[in-house]
Formats: sequence, structure tokens, C-alpha cells
Amino acid sequence: MSIRRSSWSFVCVAAGTGSRLGGTRKQFRSLGGLPLWAWSCRTAKVLWDMGAMGEVILVLPSDMEDHSSIRCAFGELLGPMPLVTVPGGIDRHASVLAGVGAASGDMVMVHDAARPFLSEDLCLRLMEVAEETGAAIPVVRCNDSVRYVKDGVIKGTLDRSSLLLTQTPQAFDRERLISALLRGGGFKDEAEAWLDAGWDIGWVEGDRKLFKVTEDWDWKVAVAMTGGLGFRCGHGYDVHPLVPGRPLVLGGVTIEGAPMGLLGHSDGDVVCHAIADAILGAAGEPDIGTLFPASDEAYRGAYSLDLLRQVYARVVELGFTVEWVDVTIMAQVPRLSSWISPIKSEISSAFGGLNLINVKVKSGEHVGSVGRGECVICHSVATLRCSGL
Repeated sequence: MSIRRSSWSFVCVAAGTGSRLGGTRKQFRSLGGLPLWAWSCRTAKVLWDMGAMGEVILVLPSDMEDHSSIRCAFGELLGPMPLVTVPGGIDRHASVLAGVGAASGDMVMVHDAARPFLSEDLCLRLMEVAEETGAAIPVVRCNDSVRYVKDGVIKGTLDRSSLLLTQTPQAFDRERLISALLRGGGFKDEAEAWLDAGWDIGWVEGDRKLFKVTEDWDWKVAVAMTGGLGFRCGHGYDVHPLVPGRPLVLGGVTIEGAPMGLLGHSDGDVVCHAIADAILGAAGEPDIGTLFPASDEAYRGAYSLDLLRQVYARVVELGFTVEWVDVTIMAQVPRLSSWISPIKSEISSAFGGLNLINVKVKSGEHVGSVGRGECVICHSVATLRCSGL
């Protein structure tokens, strides 16, 4: 099999609302240490490493404000593989068109982000057939007896020997797929649009593990399959003195109007440092000072939120899921209550947009070094789940 990287684009559709599952949009739920969408992109990365895939197009919700956090949080996982993020449309049809339209390959593979357990073997088999026939889809046999219903009443049985269940990814000649999709909307998937245009479609044996996470039971099965058992906790602590002439940066946010800032080799962000140490401690990793030593001039004046992003990517790569982080900031001056929301937002961006953070602020009650306004102290506790991967 000879598949040219430049010929292929991988379109991962992650623009839905996930309303049937409820809560956080399912494509951003953390599964085995990764958001659901990232599982498929990780498989695409394997194909890219093999020289069989040219790029990934990630279609995200149109109301998602910050797409850059995706690359920042998962850059280590995705590496140098080209990744383009595009906003989706009002429905799946529009989102697929947006993704396929942004692709540059002659051939395109369209995949639902809600199907996390995609293997590179299935992709390669699809690509081989699609290059011969112009299109290919994965299918699995229907093992259950199938009845049909009319007016709420079961009327009969269908011959299941002629029925196949369709999965994704689905692979196509890109220009012809665009032409088929532009004929109209309402198609259940890309294969239906292709067939409606009058073209034949090839197929390969699918994979029963490649089910779609749609409802709560599907999610529980997916969690069980990733071995999501076992928890660890870690504690982080940091303190820096307050000095004139430096900006005060806490949780990646510059506190406007603060009379003094924190002295440190980096930006002195005690919040990011404490969170990083809590996460690293729970994962059994060295502390932030060991990973990013003050003796290294590369980290002089470093933006600590970027260091936190690297720490998060590191523990995710090790197979951990960050379940929750609780933070207590101790400062006499300035008053920080109005800054809690921006701090939580910035830290969430370091976690790829996942809302896993709680922040509290306490004054020093004019007691001790904090109470005298000499320093800021931060404590953090992180809970990590061992994915078992």
C-alpha cells in the first residue's frame, strides 16, 4: 500500500452541542486524560508520523471564542503535525462543508469526534479503497433482529442479512464530496450525500469499538474502556515577595493598578506555580523548579501560564486526567475578589478550555508576612485520575 501524505486531509467534526448527553459538550469531556476530540486527532497524528496524512482540520463550535487554546494545551501531543481549526455551522452538514472546504488534500477523511476509539489500521484500509473507488466507508453487520414500525405499532421484520451499520471516518475525493454536499442539506452523513449524487461507494469492515458516544450509557462504556480507575491527589505551594517596579501576575492575569509585583526569575506567578506543583505531585513528577530551573536563562521572565500549559500536556501524555484543581490565594493587598473570574478563565485555557478550576482568595488579616503586605502565598490541591492507558 502506497498512500501519499500530500493527498489526504483528516477532518474531525467537533462542532455539535452534545445535548443528548447533557452537561459539558461531549467533545470537550475529559476521557482518559484527553478531551474526546483529541482521541481521533491522536490517531491522525500516528498517520501523519507514518507519512500517510497531510493535515488535520478540527471543526469547532462557532460560539467557541478561543480556538488558540487547543494548540497551546495540546501542542506537545500533536507535535509538528499541521492543525487548522475552523468554526462549524448551524448543523452537521454546514460544519462538514466548512471543514472539507478548509482542507487542502485531494482526498479527505471525515470523522465524528464523538467516536474516540479509531485505529490507524481502519483508516489505512479506508484510504486504500477510497483511492481506488473515489469513496469508502466502514460498516459493521447488524447482529440484532430488526423490526419496522408504523403508527407506533410493530408491523414486521426486515432481512438483516442485507443491512449494514455505517460508522465514521468516511473517505472521499474532496472535490466530488463538496459537489455532493452542495446539492442540498438534510443528509444523515456524507455517504448519503454521495449516493444521492448517483455515485457508487466502496466499503471496508468497520470496528465495533468505534461506537459513537451519544448518551450516558455510551459515556460510561467509554470510561470503562479507558480503565478510568484510581485517583491521586497532589499539593502545591508557592510564595514570592512583593516589590515595586514589577507587574503583579496571578493565574496568567496582570492585575491592573497593583502597586507592587512579585519578585521571581519568571513572572513570579504564584498561582500557576502552585497549580503546576499540585498537578506534578499527583502524577509523581518532579516539581516545577526542577523542570524549569531558575538557573536556566531560557526561563527568565517566562510567562508562567505557558509553563502550566506544558505541565498539563506532560501529565496528559503520561495518561492522567486532571479532574479538579482547588486554589487558595493569600494576599493582603491588592483586593483580588473581582479578579477571580478572569483568573479561572485563563487557567481553564491552559487546560484546553476544560473548566476544572476553583479559586478562592483570603486576606492575611494583617498577620504575618502576608498581612504586612510583604508577599503573596498560594496553596493548590489537584485531583488526578489514573487512566490506566
